Parts: sequence; C-alpha cells; structure tokens
Amino acid sequence: MRTFLGVDGGGSKTAFVLIDEQGEVLATHDEGPAYYPEIGLDALHALLARGIAATLAAGGVAPGALAFAFLGLPAYGEDSRLLERLDAMGTPLLGRAQYRCGNDMICGWAGALGCKDGINVIAGTGSIAYGEYGGRQARAGGWGELFSDEGSAYWIAREGLNLFSRMSDGRAPRGPLYGLVRAHFSLEGDLDLCAAIYGANQSWRSKLAQLARLVAQAAAAGDARAAGVFAAAADELAAIVEATRDALGVPHDVPLPVSWSGGMFGQTDLLLEPMKRALVARGRSYAFIEPRMAPATGAALYAAHCVGIALAPAALERLGETARRAG
Repeated sequence: MRTFLGVDGGGSKTAFVLIDEQGEVLATHDEGPAYYPEIGLDALHALLARGIAATLAAGGVAPGALAFAFLGLPAYGEDSRLLERLDAMGTPLLGRAQYRCGNDMICGWAGALGCKDGINVIAGTGSIAYGEYGGRQARAGGWGELFSDEGSAYWIAREGLNLFSRMSDGRAPRGPLYGLVRAHFSLEGDLDLCAAIYGANQSWRSKLAQLARLVAQAAAAGDARAAGVFAAAADELAAIVEATRDALGVPHDVPLPVSWSGGMFGQTDLLLEPMKRALVARGRSYAFIEPRMAPATGAALYAAHCVGIALAPAALERLGETARRAG
C-alpha cells in the first residue's frame, strides 16, 4: 500500500499527516512554527526532521518505504537565493526523489478543493490566495507582514493596535477595544504598550498575530471601529481572490469554486460572510465551497498528486469524513 506524507508549515504551528492511497489517515503530528524568517533555517530543518520521523514512526512506515511527501513551507519561493537550502529540508531522512517542497499556500488549496480547479484564500497568521484553473497556477497577496498580508491575523492585530493608539490620543472615540488592550497588557499608562510590543520578544510575528482576538472581542462587544477593521479585512481578502482569478484568466461568467482556510475564518460573521458578500458584489460568478479537509491532509493528497496518483472518490470521501469527525 503506497503512503503519502503531508506537511503544512505555518506561522503558529506545523502539522504532519500520513495517509495511504485508500484514504486512511495513518498518523498525525504537530510541531511549532515553521516561518523561517523568524525561527531560522537550521531550526526549520530540525523541526521538519523531528516531525517527519515522529509521524512515520507513529504510522509504522519506514522512511525508505514512503511513496512521496510534500512539504509546504511558509515564505517558500520568496527568496531565490534560499531555494536550494529549502529544497533540501527533507534530507537526510528522506531521499531527494521522495519529496517536493513548495509554498504552504498549496496545502490549503489542495485540502479545501481536493486538488481541483478553483481558488483557496488563506487568512491565518498571514494571508494569501492560490488557485489553479485549466492547468494554470496563480497566487496573490502574501508579501509579508511589513507591507502586505492584508486581512490576516497579523494585519488585524496591527490595525487594532493602531486603533488603540488613536483611542488613547483622542483621535477616535474610546470603545471596548481600549479597555481590552489595557487589561491584556496590564498597562499602567497607555504608552507602556510601546514597551510591551517592541520589547521582550512581543514583536515576533506569531505572537503579535494572536492579538487579533482582542479586536474580535471588541467587535463582538459592540465596538463599531473594531468591527470596521474586520470589514476592511474582508474587502482586502476579496481583492486578493479577484487578483488571483484575473491571473488565472477565468471568464467572468464561470462559477469559479472558492474555498478558505486559516484560523481567522473561524470569525464567520466578522470575516467569512463579509468576504463572500464582497466577492458577490464585484459582479463575477463564484461557487463557495466548504473546505473538504485540513491543509495538512491536503498536503498529503498533493504528495500523491505530485507523482500522478489521483485517489479514488471513495478514498477522498474517507479523508473528508475523517476531517469532519476531527472538526
């Protein structure tokens, strides 16, 4: 029985899934963040080695017996000088012919749409959209937290902190977000936020992104300006999807499948539904598809896809059912 390993590297955690060609999940494993600009390439290599070894051992599969693996890595492809090192991240445990590395956006697309034509948009620690149509591939967004990643947890957190500063200064009326931020950081004075954010590792991307939940709490408490941050995020994500569609050359009247992945889409009323409405308002045809399976499972499915193996419909249904039970 051929087996396939999927790795979905993220800004907050890295998920490993081992499946067989019948659609059975043989093992799963989690590790920490895989964002190499933050943790470094050596730490990424060590993380992948631990995770691959643990997952294969739990599934009872020897490394040499694995049919293929796909390692989805955040920021892959965004520095040409590092591609050779990133492409070697599966060695020495796996042979170079046993795996492929790529951007983690592919994991979300493969899991959400089962490797079928359409676009998947990710809003997690960062944000990006990836799609395939008629043999073409395209991405949009995902240029990093300093000047992109619109609609992501990091972006929402940053916009929320900006809103706090405006509330503190009197440039915006004080809503529930003001008190939530003060309480979260136990601020004696509002300017102490600068030390909390800029010092003591608080500026790390994944830690800052976690503050998006404060903006969500404020919006749920009736803070109109915090809700406005989410409305802007939904518009930005819709624009990323539209740009991907343009790059794929999809005709306007084709009902293009669109799905989603990433923790921020757990905010259904604040982010997911507004994004759908924003896309519909743009006048093109879309078919919104609930994600079939998690990105890590998608990575394993894509590993099979890479070597020309299409799992049978019954196997895909089994993987989807496993995902539904896990959810």
